[in-house]
Amino acid sequence: MNPERTRKTKITAFAPVIFMVLGICLFIWVLSLLGQNTRYFVFWGDSINVTAADLANAAVRSTAHFNWIFIALFAIVVYIYLSEIKQKNYKGIVAALSLYGIHWLYEIANAVIQSVFGYALWTVSPESTSFILLVGVSWELSMMFSVAGLAMSKLLPEDPKKRILGINNRVFFAILNAAFFAIFEIFLAGTPAFLWVYPWWGAIPVFLTTYIPFFLGAFLTHDASPQKQKRFLVIVWGAVAILLAVLIPLRII
Repeated sequence: MNPERTRKTKITAFAPVIFMVLGICLFIWVLSLLGQNTRYFVFWGDSINVTAADLANAAVRSTAHFNWIFIALFAIVVYIYLSEIKQKNYKGIVAALSLYGIHWLYEIANAVIQSVFGYALWTVSPESTSFILLVGVSWELSMMFSVAGLAMSKLLPEDPKKRILGINNRVFFAILNAAFFAIFEIFLAGTPAFLWVYPWWGAIPVFLTTYIPFFLGAFLTHDASPQKQKRFLVIVWGAVAILLAVLIPLRII
């Protein structure tokens, strides 16, 4: 086989993915231009949020705002998982745990950034939650992410090789879901509940560096062999457990 032809074939195969990602970035950028004077949507961080971020940093794992929604949400998530297990939707459970594990690695990294540089990339306010787990994730957000991979995996076609607009459907829906979550975060950043401090951090880097890996991890492990699924989950959740066990006692996060 001609190596040059093989290389061109690979480039051609990736072209639709690149165009889709760039198209979404352009769409978000245009939205940011159109919505730069709105009160309800925030596209980029602002140093004006540092005071609120300081208050949030001081409230990590404080029980001052605890309320019973904590228990209710946990019960709902347990019910969802047990229902899916009873239905033997193991692929959905794997997608859920994969996204949730990646989410925790990102939250740990975000908390480390706060410890090193003074402010995290994203911060949740204490008034908006019953409990702040780490500086960037509240209990309510964490419970949402615990089922996000499961919920969105229900969009996936039965055939893992089916292509949509020339893109493998697992990759297509990963990018599409990443775009939805990133655009929704524009609204969240416009509320007092969710804070971006750095002016170079916003919807576009969130889409590219955060949500695409979340959903790619969830949807690609969804169809992996049981051995690969187990290996992935053990590595990810093992890393999460070790990092939390080390960094929390050291008061780094």
